[in-house]
Amino acid sequence: MPAAAAPIISSVQKLVLYETRARYFLVGSNHAETKYRVLKIDRTEPKDLVIIDDRHVYTQQEVRELLGRLDLGNRTKMGQKGSSGLFRAVSAFGVVGFVRFLEGYYIVLITKRRKMADIGGHAIYKIEDTNMIYIPNDSVRISHPDEARYLRIFQNVDLSSNFYFSYSYDLSHSLQYNLTVLRMPLEMLKSETTQTRQESFDIFEDEGLITQGGNGVFGISSEPYMKYVWNGELLDIIKNTVHRDWLLYIIHGFCGQSKLLIYGRPVYVTLIARRSSKFAGTRFLKRGANCEGDVANEVETEQILCDASVMSFTAGSYSSYVQVRGSVPLYWSQDISTMMPKPPITLDQADPFAHVAALHFDQMLQRFGSPIIVLNLVKEREKRKHERILSEELVAAVTYLNQFLPPEHTIIYIPWDMAKYTKSKLCNVLDRLNVIAESVVKKTGFFVNRPDSYCSILRPDEKWNELGGCVIPTGRLQTGVLRTNCVDCLDRTNTAQFMVGKCALAYQLYSLGLIDKPNLQFDTDAVRLFEELYEDHGDTLSLQYGGSQLVHRVKTYRKIAPWTQHSKDIMQTLSRYYSNAFSDADRQDSINLFLGVFHPTEGKPHLWELPTDFYLHHKNTMRLLPTRRSYTYWWTPEVIKHLPLPYDEVICAANLKKLIVKKFHKYEEEIDIHNEFFRPYELSSFDDTFCLAMTSSARDFMPKTVGIDPSPFTVRKPDETGKSVLGNKSNREEAVLQRKTAASAPPPPSEEAVSSSSEDDSGTDREEEGSVSQRSTPVKMTDLGDSAKVTENVVQPMKEVYGINLSDGLSEEDLSIYLRFVQLGQSQHKQDKSSQQFCSRCPDGVIKLTPISAFSQDNIYEVQPPKVDRKSTEIFHAHIQASQGIMQPLGKEDTSMYREYIRNRYL
Repeated sequence: MPAAAAPIISSVQKLVLYETRARYFLVGSNHAETKYRVLKIDRTEPKDLVIIDDRHVYTQQEVRELLGRLDLGNRTKMGQKGSSGLFRAVSAFGVVGFVRFLEGYYIVLITKRRKMADIGGHAIYKIEDTNMIYIPNDSVRISHPDEARYLRIFQNVDLSSNFYFSYSYDLSHSLQYNLTVLRMPLEMLKSETTQTRQESFDIFEDEGLITQGGNGVFGISSEPYMKYVWNGELLDIIKNTVHRDWLLYIIHGFCGQSKLLIYGRPVYVTLIARRSSKFAGTRFLKRGANCEGDVANEVETEQILCDASVMSFTAGSYSSYVQVRGSVPLYWSQDISTMMPKPPITLDQADPFAHVAALHFDQMLQRFGSPIIVLNLVKEREKRKHERILSEELVAAVTYLNQFLPPEHTIIYIPWDMAKYTKSKLCNVLDRLNVIAESVVKKTGFFVNRPDSYCSILRPDEKWNELGGCVIPTGRLQTGVLRTNCVDCLDRTNTAQFMVGKCALAYQLYSLGLIDKPNLQFDTDAVRLFEELYEDHGDTLSLQYGGSQLVHRVKTYRKIAPWTQHSKDIMQTLSRYYSNAFSDADRQDSINLFLGVFHPTEGKPHLWELPTDFYLHHKNTMRLLPTRRSYTYWWTPEVIKHLPLPYDEVICAANLKKLIVKKFHKYEEEIDIHNEFFRPYELSSFDDTFCLAMTSSARDFMPKTVGIDPSPFTVRKPDETGKSVLGNKSNREEAVLQRKTAASAPPPPSEEAVSSSSEDDSGTDREEEGSVSQRSTPVKMTDLGDSAKVTENVVQPMKEVYGINLSDGLSEEDLSIYLRFVQLGQSQHKQDKSSQQFCSRCPDGVIKLTPISAFSQDNIYEVQPPKVDRKSTEIFHAHIQASQGIMQPLGKEDTSMYREYIRNRYL
């Protein structure tokens, strides 16, 4: 059955910026370079941005003619060939946006990218490098003395640091939302297509489109969720001027992907974290919430599981689970002027009616549905009242809001003092977290795009029958979300999210029929792979908000971390303190300028002159808000009607307006994800193939010997694994600073390889191990004396690798078994010949099977080579002679074919 709808693939993936004295011409094409669009940017305006988009789709020949005419028309002397009038300035892969400080506008282009993940054939890229180009010509430029300083502040936001984009997959939405949109009823899509054509401002939008009845495919593109878009302000000035393919929205956070091999069946585990662009900032400078309900350090983490053997969104198996972290939704802050490691917590404003918390939870109900589960990991008992201030206020806010909600949709509050349990020797922190995770996943459920497998009926499980969420004919939907917080939402929160994600991963694998029970144990290849993803995820988010990597990891709470980890924890604590005390203020200014929270204006105080940015993030300090919500009916009425389903995924008029629906031909490039993924028009190399380079459970975690069970769900001993659970993850600081996530970074060395090596040596070993194959043996480091280290190759015996020693002679028993096998084969061969003779005598009513092979004799005993005709022999001899430098004269047919090719290609 053909797909009713497909995501629209952007036709602007490769860009070239051409320059003349008066104009910039930005030429964008799809990846196959068959369709082109052109933007004209005026360079004669000193402070205004003038962009013209003719909205016409050009062919390659038309673009060449256009550029040729522009080159000819902009030469200094007519007919002069020595100097060109059109210069190629830069090549790029997308437009981040346009920004202006005190002079003219700049254009920010993506010049380098790296593939980080693949979801259903849709590639997710990480920005590796950008280029910022000043648009106005030097002759009209009006210089300002503070322009250079604003430019440096803006560029302090490192766009090569964990910013991601995709040409066809909406990263600002969850997989559940994206696939729900694609499953809209056909009647809705047809009516929306008609409405889109009537309201479309693009006169070329439906050019060449012929109504094909059932052969057409609907292409759908949704508006991004602007809360998680980081270049929305940079694109706002051109949003209503240019075609939508020029608008490339980027997210900030984390993206990593690893491959879980289950007896050869590839399953991709993807982790995507979206950092909110609202009330964004650094650790001590952004705490609590603003007046609109946006909280600091708000990150939405989604784990996606997909069967990589089938790529299509419609035919493949996909599952996802979403959870959220964020600061406590209250008006609170910490004063860092005292230079204390733990500044005192102060409540800035009294909020007896929980107005800010109401706005925050209303946003969550609209996006995730109900129930909203709050897991509060803040301390509850302290000698000096510190974190407990937040716990008491949060309990009061949730209690107040719940008394007005319907009982079935109330906010579930789970307080748990994780620090207290960690210090206790009698309590296991992760066991308690596992109990909480089970109850949370049972309440929210998870998303899967296929009905329950038949194996769940054959092997019923009690936990599966108690699972919550919403069951629909096409699968399951996650309703509600877990919101985890501590004070910083870094170390404790990451461990809690890992345990919930591990529990959800077991249910996801069970729903796809990959395991027989929804339960995963520690020390298995699958959990180790997932744990490494979450550690990279936690380190990256911690660097962005706190200025250092994680201090306490999963191994710390399992109490199996090596003794060297304590010294690393101290160094991370010092690094975090230094960053918070000395560099966070500059980083906060850069984020405020990048996100458009602060706009430089002539005659007003500069960014570095402001004593605080409080009024920039709290709009009610500058003007009175038009309306104030009810203290009792604090939710949006439309949201409460559709609970437990999230209002954003409900099919209604308001949500349909956020969609762009267009009907395409069946094989149009804008919806052909097969061509976009496989790219049959270009030469591909296995060395550059992304799926072979990503972290794999079989290569990086499974033991190297064959005798051990290759299942990734088998519990391993530390000395059996390719990566020990106690392994020293060397050079992690350098790896994270270079933003090398688990999707593409080479695996760390084994425990055996680094057990006695220093950190510097282990870093070298990891680089060397990244290029060896799965069956290659590690390099063992041994200490000799004080500093001498001798390397030796550990050669495994043949019997251990292959299970048999081929150099030994066969035993009499094995030889007799082989002789019996040969006799059986000969008897079967005679039987085959007799059956062939019998079939030749069969009447006409019996079906005859005719071999289609070119070999006259083709079986396991003999093969008769086919005869080659004369023409094929001559072609082969000509090929051999050509390799020796002896060329055959071209015939008339070949000459005419070559002339036709030159005429079509270049003339």
